[in-house]
Amino acid sequence: MDKSVDFVLVWLEDNKKNGAENKRTCFEGNLANEGLELTEEVLDKFHFVKIHAPTEVLARYCEILKLKMPIKVVEEEEKEEEAFDLVNEVKGWFRMIISFIDFDKKIFPTEESKLTAEFARDKDYLFDIDSPNFFTSTVKSCIIDFILERQRYTDNPSAVYDVGINQLLLDGVYAAAYPLHDGDYRRGNSLRSKLYREWSTLKNWIKIQPIDQIKDYFGIKHALYFAWLGFYTHMLIPASIIGLLCFIYGWITLYNNKLSEDICKAEDIVMCPLCDETCDYWKLSETCTFARLEYLFDNPATIFFATFMSFWSTLYLELWKRHSSALTHRWGLATFDLSAEPPRPGYLASVSSKYRKFVKEKVNVITQLTEPYVPFWKIRVPNIVLSFSIVLLLISTAIGAVFAVVFYRMSAYSAFSFFYSRDDQTSYTYTVIVIPTTAAVINLICVTILNYVYDKLAVYLTELELLRTQTEFEDSLTLKIYLFQFVNYYTSIFYIAFLKGKFVGYPSKYNRIFGFRQEECSPGGCLVELCIQLAIIMVGKQTLNSILEMVVPLFYKMYKEFRVRTGLKKEEFQPYVSVNQWTEDYKLLDWGPRGLFVEYLEMIIQYGFITIFVAAFPLAPLFALINNILEMRLDAQKFLKFYRRPVPRRVKNIGVWYTILDVLNRISVITNALIIAFSTNFIPRLVYMMIVSEDHSDTGFLNYTLAYFDTKDFEVRTGSHSRSPNVTMCRYSEYREPPWADRPYKKTLIFWHILAARLAFIVVFQNVVSFVTLAIDWLIPDISRKLKDEMKKETFLTNEIIIKQERDRAMKQRSKSPVVRERKKLGRNGALNDRRHTGDWHSQDFQSNHVESQL
Repeated sequence: MDKSVDFVLVWLEDNKKNGAENKRTCFEGNLANEGLELTEEVLDKFHFVKIHAPTEVLARYCEILKLKMPIKVVEEEEKEEEAFDLVNEVKGWFRMIISFIDFDKKIFPTEESKLTAEFARDKDYLFDIDSPNFFTSTVKSCIIDFILERQRYTDNPSAVYDVGINQLLLDGVYAAAYPLHDGDYRRGNSLRSKLYREWSTLKNWIKIQPIDQIKDYFGIKHALYFAWLGFYTHMLIPASIIGLLCFIYGWITLYNNKLSEDICKAEDIVMCPLCDETCDYWKLSETCTFARLEYLFDNPATIFFATFMSFWSTLYLELWKRHSSALTHRWGLATFDLSAEPPRPGYLASVSSKYRKFVKEKVNVITQLTEPYVPFWKIRVPNIVLSFSIVLLLISTAIGAVFAVVFYRMSAYSAFSFFYSRDDQTSYTYTVIVIPTTAAVINLICVTILNYVYDKLAVYLTELELLRTQTEFEDSLTLKIYLFQFVNYYTSIFYIAFLKGKFVGYPSKYNRIFGFRQEECSPGGCLVELCIQLAIIMVGKQTLNSILEMVVPLFYKMYKEFRVRTGLKKEEFQPYVSVNQWTEDYKLLDWGPRGLFVEYLEMIIQYGFITIFVAAFPLAPLFALINNILEMRLDAQKFLKFYRRPVPRRVKNIGVWYTILDVLNRISVITNALIIAFSTNFIPRLVYMMIVSEDHSDTGFLNYTLAYFDTKDFEVRTGSHSRSPNVTMCRYSEYREPPWADRPYKKTLIFWHILAARLAFIVVFQNVVSFVTLAIDWLIPDISRKLKDEMKKETFLTNEIIIKQERDRAMKQRSKSPVVRERKKLGRNGALNDRRHTGDWHSQDFQSNHVESQL
């Protein structure tokens, strides 16, 4: 029987620089000393080192890694389990109802629940080691990768840091290191082929994901990503429905809105010019279409939806914690914890080359191994300060790009007013729709370009910080890039939501920035422009990413195939293309050191759009739902078709991403309260109805929001080229005294009432939402009662099986001892005494001691 190929190393024959050949010889010799079996296959310039892990090696490292493996279950325990499972028969009816969205159980049979225990070679009788499926392909890959990361590649005793396959890959000693796919994705009966046909294709978009099979193939880290993405997508369904209903409500009641109808009928209201010199007076009725469009997003349902989404986000995280705990328990990771991590290769390379004269050594208190380190205050602090200084510079660049787009909008408005007549309502509608749209597109282009720059610089800056472990490095890189992305994507939206039109001033005293007048909102507010900005950036980003996610890997795969085929002689390489999996997999894309980082980042950015600014764009969850349905299947296709099989990683949760999600939830409560208070007419209209209106209706609200201005009081540079010289009085959107009042152009009393009401609303909204979210957090425990009972039951059954196995083993050993054989000669009394003595093996002390030694 041919031995399986569990892992492959690839190197090129012409790579003999820096003693690469000596490093490979030493490294592969150490691998062989560990018990791994290596065979080499040469295809012209390409050398494929095939690694096989024998059972003895797998068992030894299973014990070292403290892996939990399934234990043998005796026949009577299986019967008891079957009897217990009879209560699940009632659930069969429900499963039949939803069977059309479930995956095919014949192709992906439900995995039986297995009891697990920490593997130990001296307790091998508890495990079915002889079973060919006991050590799965993911376990083999995990163990081999662990060995590869810790073997030395030099015989020099002073080079204590020359360790690990990762450093050899960075140095170019090896071209690639990867576990193998289990077959062609297009044909055959391999798990890869099944997943491609039944999971990754778009025709299965409505089907539930076979998470256990994904875990068996990709490992727990990737399975947890797809489980999180699937759970997030399912949670978007109720949010999408509610958001769509709120939008439909606005559409149905569109012509019943008093404010928008008053704007459409305001033929006699003349508004002040929107820019200096070139802009003319205009009629408020010209914004009729704009006002009606704004009502679709600024209506009474907006408050309800913003509140609902605040509760939804909290409920989502709480339910995910429960779901995640169930998954990690099912996969044997409930008690998993990362052991002390070794120094990452990049850290060792930096301290041994750039900072060699500053390097000192110390003993790791956990592993008791000698490790290099550099002085914190002398080396690391200056590097960290430099890193964060560059981060601040990049953030300033992103903010500068946003204001550049703002200046574009201001100049576009001025140019349009100079060349076109303001009498045409269609032309004005064009300006308030097209100019914001083109500005949003320009902003999207800037975001895309800056993202590329940030991505490259973030890795370099994180390397500067000399972080010792891979976890520290990934967390710092994650926070850095997410901060970049947060500023890049959200700055323009924050500007429109909270700054635009809020500090403009009034016609005779505008608040200028570098001599420019600030942009103004329409009389109805900036909500429509905010919605346009959100829609273009969010939907445009998602569409662009979906295209790039399939096109770019396909391009790289074709490019790599071209290089492989030109690097190998075609007549020699061709027979291996369809036969040997290791040559096929070499042509695929490498995962790189960041793995799933980009996939998580894309979804977290999207999560920010549907939580932080959802009050301005209730359709955001719907667009996110549609995108995620495609994203799930496109990611699956990408991983199965274009990428090598990843090395399985054991993780307990989604890591630092959960913390970011939790922070976004807290930010979203504040931002949605601010949007409702300052970017909609909800509070001003409410104050007007309660304080000003005699009949407590909104009749006359529009006129009350517009102040009067005498055109004789204009600044010299404003309105000097007006085409309407007969206009003596114009209106502008502010709460200020008229020119004939005792305090002309000063803030009115109602302005301060509205400001107080806005601040009060923010406080009340935040406290109510915070109280409810705390209640949700308290009412929904992280681990369900059912799961707790199941964990207790499994612990009990595991203890019983271990006790029974220990008892049977002890009795077999006793039966072979000469003392027992001598007692058998004593007759009936001796036999009775022997049975009573044998019964002592059931004592509580024996059980407790052996259970304690096992668990």
